Amino acid sequence: MQRFRSRPAHQRGFTLLEMLAVIVLLGIVATIVVRQVGGNVDKGKYGAGKAQLASLGMKVESYALDVGAPPANLNQLVTRPANARQWAGPYAKASDLQDPFGHGFGYRYPGEHGSFDLIFYGQDGVPGGEGYNADLGNWE
Repeated sequence: MQRFRSRPAHQRGFTLLEMLAVIVLLGIVATIVVRQVGGNVDKGKYGAGKAQLASLGMKVESYALDVGAPPANLNQLVTRPANARQWAGPYAKASDLQDPFGHGFGYRYPGEHGSFDLIFYGQDGVPGGEGYNADLGNWE
C-alpha cells in the first residue's frame, strides 16, 4: 500500500491571508475603474442631451412652419391638436420628449428668449445647477 507524502513547505498553495489580500486589491481596482467609467457615462449622456435639445428645437420649428406657430406644448409634436389644419406630423416620437437622463424637456410658449424656449435641465432634471446638473436652453 502506497502512502501519500506531504509536500515540502515551498510547494504548498496560497495561504488564506494571501488570498484575502488579492481579493481586497481586486476590489479596490474594480472600484476605481467603475468610478472612472461612471463619470464618462454621465459626460456622454450630458452631451447627448445637448444634441437632443438642438434636434427637438428643429422639430418645434418645423411644426411652427407648417402650422403657423410653435406648439402650445411638446405633446403636440406627437399628437395632432384639434385646431391644427396644416399639421403634417408626427414631428417627433414620444421618446424624443425625454432627455437621456429620463426627464422631460422644459418648454415655454411664448418664450422669454424667442418665439419658444426649450430647456434641458441636466442630470438632476430640475432648474439650476452646475456641472452635469447645469441647464441649457435653445437660445444659448
